[in-house]
Amino acid sequence: MCDNIHDLTEAYDTYRKQLIDANLLIPSGVQGVYGLSGDFEGVIEAFERFVTKSGSPFNPEVMRFPPVFNRNTYLATDHIETMPDLMGSVHSFDGDSRAHMQMVHKKEQAEDWTSELSPSNVMLVPAACYPLYPTAADTVLPEEGRLVDLRTFVFRHEPSPDPARMQIFRQREYVRLGTAEQTLEHRNYWLNKGQEMLSAIGLVVSSELANDPFFGRGGRVMAATQQEQELKFEIVAEIASGEKLTAISSSNCHLDHFGSEFNIRTQDGNFAHSACIGFGLERITLALFKKHGFNIDKWPSSVKNILEL
Repeated sequence: MCDNIHDLTEAYDTYRKQLIDANLLIPSGVQGVYGLSGDFEGVIEAFERFVTKSGSPFNPEVMRFPPVFNRNTYLATDHIETMPDLMGSVHSFDGDSRAHMQMVHKKEQAEDWTSELSPSNVMLVPAACYPLYPTAADTVLPEEGRLVDLRTFVFRHEPSPDPARMQIFRQREYVRLGTAEQTLEHRNYWLNKGQEMLSAIGLVVSSELANDPFFGRGGRVMAATQQEQELKFEIVAEIASGEKLTAISSSNCHLDHFGSEFNIRTQDGNFAHSACIGFGLERITLALFKKHGFNIDKWPSSVKNILEL
C-alpha cells in the first residue's frame, strides 16, 4: 500500500486531469461530481450489456429505481446509526411569501439561507439495494427465493480528489433474497464470476476481504465482526494508483439484516437472508480507460468484442 499521502494525492490529481483533458470527465466545481462524455457513457452501456448477458441464464426480475427513495424506508434501516457521514437528505422550501423573502434576503447577505428549508419525503439512495427491500416487506418468499437485477444512482457524501471516489455514481447489482444457503451460494458464485468477467475485459483484478465504512467506535466493532465472518469481499483493480488499488465490485452477504428490518420471511418462517454482487459502473469504466488508454478504437480487439464496442 502507498504510505506517502503526497504521492497518492498527486496520482489522483494526475489521472483526474488526464481524464478531463481527454474530455471524458466534465468537472462541476464540486469534488466527486462530474459530467460524463459520450465515450465514457458508451463504455458504461457496453459493460452493462455484458452484465445483463452474464446474468440472463438465471432469469432475474428487473427493477430500476430513481436516485431518491422514501424517507420512512431510510429510517427503517440502521444507516443513520452506522453510516451517518455518508447520507444525503433532500430538503425543500415549503414556506409562505414572508419566509421566501427571508430566504432571499439571507442569500443576498451571504447568510445561511438553507435554514429556511424543510426535510422532504425523500432521501438520496445510499446503496442500490435499499429501495428493493420495502417492495418485499411483510411477505413470504417462494421456495426458490428471489433474484433481482438492480441499477440506480447512489449518493455518498465523501468528496475526494480521487476521480474514482464520486459522490454520485451508479451501481448495477444482482440481489438474492432467500435462505442462508441460497444467499451464500449467490455471493460465492458472483464473487468468482465477477473476477472472471473483469479479467476477460483486460483488467488485472484480485479479491480482498473487506468491510463497510461503519462510523465511530461502534462501527469499528461492526467492521471487525464483518471481516471475521467473511461477509464482504471486494474486487480491486488499478485506477489512479497501482500502489493503492480501488474496489470496482463487491460481493456481500447481509445475513438476515434486511429480512428482519422489513419482515421478509422464507417458507420455514425465518427471516430471509440477502446477498448481492455490485458492479461500480463508473469505477469499472475508469479502470478500463486506465488499462487500455483513452482512445477506445485502440483497445484490444478481444475487449471490444466482449463489450460489443
